[in-house]
Amino acid sequence: MTERLPHEKGFHVSWDQLHRDSRALAWRLDGKGPEDGAWKAVVAITRGGMAPAMIVARELDIRMVDTISVKSYSHQTQSEPRVIKAPDKGVVGDGTGVLVIDDLVDTGRTLEVVKATMPKAHIATVYAKPKGRPMVETFITEVSQDTWIFFPWDMALQYVEPYRGTD
Repeated sequence: MTERLPHEKGFHVSWDQLHRDSRALAWRLDGKGPEDGAWKAVVAITRGGMAPAMIVARELDIRMVDTISVKSYSHQTQSEPRVIKAPDKGVVGDGTGVLVIDDLVDTGRTLEVVKATMPKAHIATVYAKPKGRPMVETFITEVSQDTWIFFPWDMALQYVEPYRGTD
């Protein structure tokens, strides 16, 4: 048996699927906040967490939305993750009542940095891989560590030749 390239064990996520899974995440989080079941804010991890965070905030009627940006790659070279844009500390404080939303937890390194910034925040992702799963309190779908997730913002529609035939 031949080894697969990372992109060959792919999980393709359409915009429709991301929307359904993000709504499912919201339903799972509904009523679980510390303030009589409510959440005071959503913090999206840029960039992948922005679309799911927007959907969760809409579904749960959370108007306070901010972002945190963590950089751990320069092109394709991985380095130590560091926060390059933090959320408003006056709003998020230590994270109590704050939902931190991302599209995926892979190794958990980004979430370690986020958790250090807001230690009491509730971290939720749409998708989770086994190495990073301990960093997440709530998620929807687990995929294997060697699966590459193709998100809709990374894809473009294009013509594909049929397997057989030319007309």
